[in-house]
Amino acid sequence: MINRVSIVFCTVSLALTAGVLVAGFNLAAMPRQSIASAKTPVPSESLPDIDMPGFGKVSVTDMMGYYIENPPIAATAGGGATTSSAKRFGGC
Repeated sequence: MINRVSIVFCTVSLALTAGVLVAGFNLAAMPRQSIASAKTPVPSESLPDIDMPGFGKVSVTDMMGYYIENPPIAATAGGGATTSSAKRFGGC
C-alpha cells in the first residue's frame, strides 16, 4: 500500500509542474493582437522593400513577379537540378 507521504509528494510535484508550465506558456506565448495581425492578409504594395545582399532594395511585388516567371527548380540528391519528365495522360 502506498503511504501518505508518497501521495502528497506526487500531488505537490504535479501541481508545481503544472504551475511552472502555465507560467512559462504565458511568458512565451505571442500576444493575441500579434497573432490576429499575422492572420490578416495585406497587399504586397504595402510591404516595405527588402534589402537583398548583392541586389540592393527589391520590392515585394517585383520578387513575386520574378518567382512566378521563374519558378524554383527542385534539386536532386547529388545537388544538381532535375530534368522535367514528360507528363503522360493516365487515362482510365
